[in-house]
Amino acid sequence: MDAQGATTDERIAWLAGRQYGVVSAIQLRELGASRTEVRGRVEAGRLHPLHRGVYAVGHMAPSRHRSWMAAILACRRHPGDDRGAGGAQLVLDYWGAALSHLSAAHLWGFLSDRGGSMSPEAPVDVSVPGRGGKAGRRGVRVHRSVTLRPNQVTLREGVPVTTPARTIADLGRSVGRSARLLPGRELRRAIRQAEVLGLPIGTGGSDRTRSDLEADFLALCRLHGMPAPEVNVRIGPHLVDFLWRKSRVIVETDSYLYHRGRVAFQDDRGRDLDLRARRFDVVRIAEKQLEEEPDRVATIVRHALRVGADAAESA
Repeated sequence: MDAQGATTDERIAWLAGRQYGVVSAIQLRELGASRTEVRGRVEAGRLHPLHRGVYAVGHMAPSRHRSWMAAILACRRHPGDDRGAGGAQLVLDYWGAALSHLSAAHLWGFLSDRGGSMSPEAPVDVSVPGRGGKAGRRGVRVHRSVTLRPNQVTLREGVPVTTPARTIADLGRSVGRSARLLPGRELRRAIRQAEVLGLPIGTGGSDRTRSDLEADFLALCRLHGMPAPEVNVRIGPHLVDFLWRKSRVIVETDSYLYHRGRVAFQDDRGRDLDLRARRFDVVRIAEKQLEEEPDRVATIVRHALRVGADAAESA
């Protein structure tokens, strides 16, 4: 578009076309529209307020991408002048905000719709660098982060978004804080889908787990900074799920599918007796406990490891 010869409305339409139909008040002023002219366009129904200082251009038809861009513009600081290598402006430097967490996972294709989380009306997750910044907006979950770096933000389909690796890391931290926001099983599915899509997420390869439940427990250990256990190793005739050899602690993760019924119950207790006779402490974690009480599970395992380590030192 010839910016020199274009009218203000043409410049607004051109920019809105690149941003899924939304523009900010700052951008409107940069395009030549005064506050009075913006107000007049709102009254005439040519601009529709979405957030404070963010407008839909021409119509209010909802879409996920429009909701995402509107939330980013609502959290955006004024564009900076920082330049990256070769004079190219970095995405985070320019936008000052990025789609993140569940919203980023949907944009990358890691998660399917769950409880309407992909609808245009669903809350949008946006991360901004630093501790300060604009106040939260209705329908926007603002995540302020002192660790968000420019190389962790990129563009996908024209939307500023955290990279796959940063997105998975943010989801992992969400699981640690609240299983209601993202159950551990959903995190594992997101990781698997990222691997299917061939996107780099920095998981470091196979972890020897044989089920989602085992993978969820291993993720919990990482999130809580526990020493890494050996995974699926043999103690005598028994294959145990997780082993901390020095502390002599074993964790067995029990799903309803494979550990229900009288025979399974008796087999599990027989294994536990034999392992205890070999001087191992056995901790059994049920699937429901791991999903609904992850912090309590971590506390129990930490205590067992501490007791085991103390016993080893005094022996």
